[in-house]
Amino acid sequence: MALPNLVTTCLSQPVHYAICKLGFEKTDTYDINKLLSGSGEVCWQAVTEHVCYLESDQDVDYIKSIRSLGPVCESVNLYFKFLTKEQFVNQYASWFNWTNCTEVFLEVFDVLQYTQATEFALGLMKLTSCLERALGDVYLLKGNDCPFLLRDLLASEQLADIFGQAVMNVLRVFIGSPHGLNLRNVLWHGFASPQEIPAKYCAMLLFLTAGLGQLLKTYLLQTKGVLVHRPYVIFISLDELAAFPLNNEILSIAEELVKLSSFVLKIMLPFWIAALTAFKQSRYADSVILLLPQLEVGLRLLFTTSNKCPNRLLTAESSALYTTFDEMLAKHLDNEEVNQLPVVLEEPAMASDFLWDFLNHQEGPRIRDRLSHGEVNLETFPREVANQIVGFAISILCRFSDEDMFSLKEHMAIKPLMNCASCYQSRFHPISRLKKQVLECMKSIHLWPELPTVPEEQVQKIKGLEGNAEADTLILMTSEIISQLQHYMPQNCCSSDDPINSLLTERLLVKLCDTRVCTLYSPRPVLEVVAVLRRISAQCHQVSQQVIAGAGQRYAQWLNKTLRSRQRHNYRRMLNSIKFLSPVLRLILLLITLELVSVHSVRKKNPFDYQQYLKFLKSVLQYTENLVTYTSPEKNKWDETLELTKKILIKIRKICDRKLMLVHLAT
Repeated sequence: MALPNLVTTCLSQPVHYAICKLGFEKTDTYDINKLLSGSGEVCWQAVTEHVCYLESDQDVDYIKSIRSLGPVCESVNLYFKFLTKEQFVNQYASWFNWTNCTEVFLEVFDVLQYTQATEFALGLMKLTSCLERALGDVYLLKGNDCPFLLRDLLASEQLADIFGQAVMNVLRVFIGSPHGLNLRNVLWHGFASPQEIPAKYCAMLLFLTAGLGQLLKTYLLQTKGVLVHRPYVIFISLDELAAFPLNNEILSIAEELVKLSSFVLKIMLPFWIAALTAFKQSRYADSVILLLPQLEVGLRLLFTTSNKCPNRLLTAESSALYTTFDEMLAKHLDNEEVNQLPVVLEEPAMASDFLWDFLNHQEGPRIRDRLSHGEVNLETFPREVANQIVGFAISILCRFSDEDMFSLKEHMAIKPLMNCASCYQSRFHPISRLKKQVLECMKSIHLWPELPTVPEEQVQKIKGLEGNAEADTLILMTSEIISQLQHYMPQNCCSSDDPINSLLTERLLVKLCDTRVCTLYSPRPVLEVVAVLRRISAQCHQVSQQVIAGAGQRYAQWLNKTLRSRQRHNYRRMLNSIKFLSPVLRLILLLITLELVSVHSVRKKNPFDYQQYLKFLKSVLQYTENLVTYTSPEKNKWDETLELTKKILIKIRKICDRKLMLVHLAT
């Protein structure tokens, strides 16, 4: 691994020149009064005239523009230092209201009064994320689907129509274009050290944001439009995120680890210390914003070392790709060789699964995307989320620490955290979500025996109904299929005497769901199968919920004697159907779980057999979808469920007899 103390910058030579030197080449002083009107508003023409254009195609000449805007930025920075907080608030606070996070911009002004380099960088990251979100809201005044990338947002016709193309070009010099300073990406991807981001660029973006607010006010008055802010994303089911224990003792050890771990570049050490400090001060969003880029740069160091491509540690030029999380977590490199980083990370941190969970999986928190694109409220960012990122970071610090740090790594306070890291399993991969779905559905079906029901002797008084012979036949068929599958189930959960009641229990499904199934780099056939299984499980759960609601409602009506003759007959059919639907739904959940545990065996099937297998799964899906329809309060077609169930049980038994399921291939 490259010695982290020897790395002096992660900026390539052209990018370093653009950010750290180009804007300082012109040393002449710029008069701030040229930028401000008599009422203190931004004179945009005085700013836009510093943007230069190429003669060839009239696109922005970023090099000349950065050089020309350098003195302007310096003038704005000095101007803000001259203002008191009260003066700034009185003159500018209202112009930040359009961003829906005025306090963040007022905090940035506070930061500019100090010389703490990490705070400049943090302020700039928060400013750019909030600005991007606000610009997206403005875009929706004229457009429908807001672009995901800031680069595309700033280049959109919609924003050019509202603010003017010249104004958008100014912004593109600072953020959003890989040809310009690209401050947002350079910071959020962990390429810039604290000392490499000039404070004057932070001041200039603060100034420009206020100016945008002034332009937007004029536009809204002219068009009689109303700016609507999209709601923030709210992290739900926070208990699902809990993976790492964290306390003050562990944080104290972490403060020592960051100074010694080979995972931390020395030039980035101030960011790590600031992140731990922010967490201890309950500034949870700040802590995670500071940590995520550092995790990325540390992993990039491992990536470039393990894959023998040291040049990828630096920022790419505008014509190439950055080496970011997405590429570092991929299975293969650009040249189709196997990425060695997951191999390095796999033990004991299980870091790949964690990073995919928290950053990439669509059903996960996607923390980096949410924060960097301004989708979450920074003031209410939950401790539970920050706790996991900090805990994971500490586990990585321990993983990549020298042997002479044995006393810290083996500290009693650290061991529980490292144990959690070593046994971490994905929670947001589709495979993991399917396990959760199955168990939730099983819990719902377990409620059926407790449903209030009319005594059998009273039900029997209803005339004109068949007995339970057909329902008993379906229950027997279900029992026979389960008996065929016993060989593939945990032995301590089996009972040949009473397979329906003793096998299809939550205990059995929990046991099966505890089986570790590889989630990293699942091939397409695996994901296709899991997607169908998830849809089947979801339909089963909906059937269960409808049965519970319907049974409760009908029972209440029975007691109150408000059921008409036809409704009483229908209620009797419902009670009859519940008897066989319960074991059948539990059988389907068992099939789902057995197939899930063996899902990687799908790769053994040839294309024809695979398509036939998918066809079978989709027939089960069709059955459950029809069940949802027939058991809905609008339909209440309980007799039809019997015939449907008979057909699908015959199909399932045929597949089992021919041993065409994945569980058969796996043994």
